[in-house]
Amino acid sequence: MNSPILNQIGTVFIPVNNIEHARDWYCDLLGLPADGEILFGHLYILPMKGAGIVLDSKIFSEETIVNTPLFHFNTDNIEEAYEYMKSKKVQLTTEIEHGHYFNFKDPDGNHLMVCKC
Repeated sequence: MNSPILNQIGTVFIPVNNIEHARDWYCDLLGLPADGEILFGHLYILPMKGAGIVLDSKIFSEETIVNTPLFHFNTDNIEEAYEYMKSKKVQLTTEIEHGHYFNFKDPDGNHLMVCKC
């Protein structure tokens, strides 16, 4: 049976408190220029490869903070990625687990993950 729903992830929304600060933090973390437009005063679309990420300050509340990683950023070198995050003073919440992944928090308290692909 054919479905009109594609088996693809289009984008992930991340709730953020301050859209400008979040844009700058994520762009710095990912090595991206922070020169894109903030849409409608509350949305910033990160220029990603693959599934997209949209930072959204309109949906931010204590209830929307992500407490469990819902996705992960890929890396080819988990040790290098871990040391990079430490050098950025990112709040790491785990060590490298099973030689494969680690978790961290963004400035708004969302739990995220980096995983060796």
